[in-house]
Amino acid sequence: MESINDKIKRFAETLGKKPRKGKPADYQSLRKIYDMQANEDVRRLQKEAKTKRIASLHGRSDLNPKWVFDTLDIDSEDTNEAVSIAQSFIAAHDDPNWRQSSAHMMIFYGDYGRGKSHIAGSIAHELIETYEITVLYRQLSSLLEMRQSSFDFSAQDNAGEKFRQINHDLLEVDLLILDEVCVNESILKKHSQSWLGNLLRQRLVNKKNCILITNHNLADLEIALGQYCFESIKEYDTYKVHFQGPSRRKPIEDEYPTDSTYKPKYVPNQIK
Repeated sequence: MESINDKIKRFAETLGKKPRKGKPADYQSLRKIYDMQANEDVRRLQKEAKTKRIASLHGRSDLNPKWVFDTLDIDSEDTNEAVSIAQSFIAAHDDPNWRQSSAHMMIFYGDYGRGKSHIAGSIAHELIETYEITVLYRQLSSLLEMRQSSFDFSAQDNAGEKFRQINHDLLEVDLLILDEVCVNESILKKHSQSWLGNLLRQRLVNKKNCILITNHNLADLEIALGQYCFESIKEYDTYKVHFQGPSRRKPIEDEYPTDSTYKPKYVPNQIK
């Protein structure tokens, strides 16, 4: 009578499978192998899912992808200090108690081209990669323009709906970076002061962190934002960094000779 092993062997040969040599694996050995394979599959899927989540967070943040620490020129004392504070701020996210203790705000102030936005973006990129923090980068002036256009009820571009969505995101993200705060403004209009002050107060209550970037000094910033808005800032656990180093932006130089022998290649159309 044909045994069960002989039947399995014959069935395998029918399928073109070579019979395995040696003693068949017992249940515990097979279970261990299958568990290892399953765990490896889970880890691979988790890694793929994390990669997709991080890519999505980067995409929604509106950050400049070049704003990372590796591309930063640390060529002045204030930049070195800012990087040190930034790294401490990032490392503090390891402590759940710190993250839940209060809302934290960093104020980067100084002249144009000093690296304020670059360092703020570097902080954001690190937080996304390491802790999957939600981030949103916006220029304050563009938000105020969008808010103003949302009051045009005759517009056909859904400006009101768009602003309500962005306003929701401004309240909910873990880290909000507001750049160009009060740029070219000696003082914000009263309704803008109220809106920004309310936004910061609501984020404060929900323990959401902020980075403010401005060209004003702190005294002028208080005047520009108004008392109500600036009082909101005072409620945060605040870190202030003054950027005073050299500008990192390349000057626009004249590439052409200034003597009378130079003739431009492009000549505009002339009316004859």
